[in-house]
Amino acid sequence: MAFDIEMIKGVYNRMTERVDAARNIVGKPLTLAEKILYNHLWDGKATSSFVRGKDYVDFAPDRIACQDATAQMALLQFMQAGKSKVAVPTTVHCDHLIQAKIGADKDLQNALNNSSEVFNFLASVSNKYGIGFWKPGAGIIHQVVLENYAFPGGMMIGTDSHTVNAGGLGMVAIGVGGADAVDVMAGMPWELKFPKLIGVKLTGKLSGWTAPKDVILKVAGILTVKGGTGCIVEYFGEGAKSMSATGKGTICNMGAEIGATTSTFGYDDSMERYLRATGRDEVADEANKIASYLTGDDEVYANPEQYFDEVIEINLSELKPHLNGPFTPDLATPVGEMTEKAIKNDWPLKVDWGLIGSCTNSSYEDLSRAASVAKQAVDKGIVAKAEFGINPGSEQVRFTAERDGLLDIFEDLNAKIFTNACGPCIGQWSREGAEKQEKNTIIHSFNRNFSKRADGNPNTHAFVASPEMVAAIAISGKLDFNPVTDTLINKNGEEVKFEEPTGFELPPKGFDVEDAGFVAPMADGSGIEVKVSPTSERLQLLTPFKPIGNEVKDAKLLIKAHGKCTTDHISMAGPWLRFRGHLDNISNNCLIGAVNAFNMKTNKVKNQLTDEFGAVPDTARAYKAAGVYSVVVGDHNYGEGSSREHAAMEPRHLGVAAVIVKSFARIHETNLKKQGMLGLTFANETDYDLIQEDDTFNFLDLNEFAPGKQLTLELVHSDGSKDVIYLNHTYNQGQIDWFKEGSALNLIKKENAN
Repeated sequence: MAFDIEMIKGVYNRMTERVDAARNIVGKPLTLAEKILYNHLWDGKATSSFVRGKDYVDFAPDRIACQDATAQMALLQFMQAGKSKVAVPTTVHCDHLIQAKIGADKDLQNALNNSSEVFNFLASVSNKYGIGFWKPGAGIIHQVVLENYAFPGGMMIGTDSHTVNAGGLGMVAIGVGGADAVDVMAGMPWELKFPKLIGVKLTGKLSGWTAPKDVILKVAGILTVKGGTGCIVEYFGEGAKSMSATGKGTICNMGAEIGATTSTFGYDDSMERYLRATGRDEVADEANKIASYLTGDDEVYANPEQYFDEVIEINLSELKPHLNGPFTPDLATPVGEMTEKAIKNDWPLKVDWGLIGSCTNSSYEDLSRAASVAKQAVDKGIVAKAEFGINPGSEQVRFTAERDGLLDIFEDLNAKIFTNACGPCIGQWSREGAEKQEKNTIIHSFNRNFSKRADGNPNTHAFVASPEMVAAIAISGKLDFNPVTDTLINKNGEEVKFEEPTGFELPPKGFDVEDAGFVAPMADGSGIEVKVSPTSERLQLLTPFKPIGNEVKDAKLLIKAHGKCTTDHISMAGPWLRFRGHLDNISNNCLIGAVNAFNMKTNKVKNQLTDEFGAVPDTARAYKAAGVYSVVVGDHNYGEGSSREHAAMEPRHLGVAAVIVKSFARIHETNLKKQGMLGLTFANETDYDLIQEDDTFNFLDLNEFAPGKQLTLELVHSDGSKDVIYLNHTYNQGQIDWFKEGSALNLIKKENAN
């Protein structure tokens, strides 16, 4: 069944006219990304061209997807918008609040027992406002979207940074904060700085142990975690056409780890096959009618240097399998080169766990290729040296894989089959012994491997690889095992070697499922009452933020963060996920993972009111209670990682007026703006070094806050000396209006009231 087919037809019906108009305006052939962007302009047909990396543009996305952890805050905000129904097709997916521990059935029941209040809230709000609801256990949001909602040439936003996964079916799919989603739910335009474009030309063809995952692991090594910031990455070439749709999805998914706005591929035969296999013949038929508009123009791919801002070329026939990590997804090491690197850096070579799944690699193809390796181990008498955990991507994938015997193969190696959910990938893993904080190594097919992310242990060295490589290395128990060349000793003392993995792009018998887990909303939900208990620890109705105003003087330094400061450092997941719908409670994790540059410790900062040291949230609350604003200072790519807007809402709630850094990750910078805060960058990066522990901040010209105009900041040091520095910003007038009103949501309410 094809959801929202009339909407899809509408997108296709206008595409030829709008793309042709855009091509005339721009005066040159168009990339796929440009075609999709120009087809989704809020104002309709293009009347002028846009400058990449400079012009802010209003867009009209086709749909929205929200996962349960971020949907809580997004829907709490939407409830204040004064609307009776969402303006575009929207879905909520319950995948984040299920902890992996024992196995699928018991873990799911525990989640239902522990989070029923949240699930019931999400279900009732969805029913009231016309939102599709996917029950706990239905699957991971991005796999479910790929199976049901993604379509070539579409544009969607989602309250999760890995929304970009839908690029595997030729979409421009972008992760956003909840406030951005609320704009579109409320029928308003969605604003984005027109992205720059990176072209990745793929030649040759994957073979042997090399998988689509290795493409993005290689690209991450080239571009680093911030090299894609402000850009759409478009993959093309014969190598791209030779990969499956789910393989393309894997590559797009981890584009979030290079900071890319999104990634995408042109429509091709593999996408058509996937659409038809997942019951969407009508979508494939419609796409085929305008196929040339659903990929880049021939001239673009023939001479990419003329049309992209940057071009990377990768020969898939020469590409080697990779392991990326630890602690960052862009530290790339080809398999076979790990031994020397690991010894030099003192990384544990013994592997304790192998984890397969997450939204990055949980398709039927992924499971089938990993299962082919696992089956060889069983058949050859190899005893797995590491423990195994499997998270299927959806109930459809799980049901089909179980029917075809794939899960039995993993269970023959004593693997734990966890729920169709995110699980360990987002820290929802009750790993036995993690509290001991012992130094150890795990390998997984996930996307992120930041410190503490999987199990809360800062000493867990996590490495990212393809599912088949995870299987081989976990079975061997050795991080530097190379299945291409190395042998293992089986239980009979015989030397054996793995053969190349095999798998199925799509299930030979087709997909099957008994209950996919979807609940359609009522046609008229106006009579539904959404209740939130005032004594709830999990949910809290929001109180509008008051404007910060033009007089930010005598503000105190809350923390000067040293080095990498991701959204995991700012607002940890794991056990804190339970408070994602309660702003005051979750604010107790605000910046507790950030490293204080003055003592190199986490969650220990100086309170200038008492001269004592305390936790970051406690210190922020003390300043707020005294009527004193506070300021956060950070390094490069501040706020990389998840789209979670809690990382902006928490400091806002605790009285932080400004976040001043060397550079921002895109989504986090937008989230700060949406919440009415100042997200600023040093005009001179070395001014970061001027910030001292006892500093007081005076903004000298905030009353002149305007687009393109620097702000002037006076630093008052404890010895009475002063420095004056200049701060850059990317606010346009509309975003400055958010600041003046206290938040973007406040402005929406004001406009609706009028």
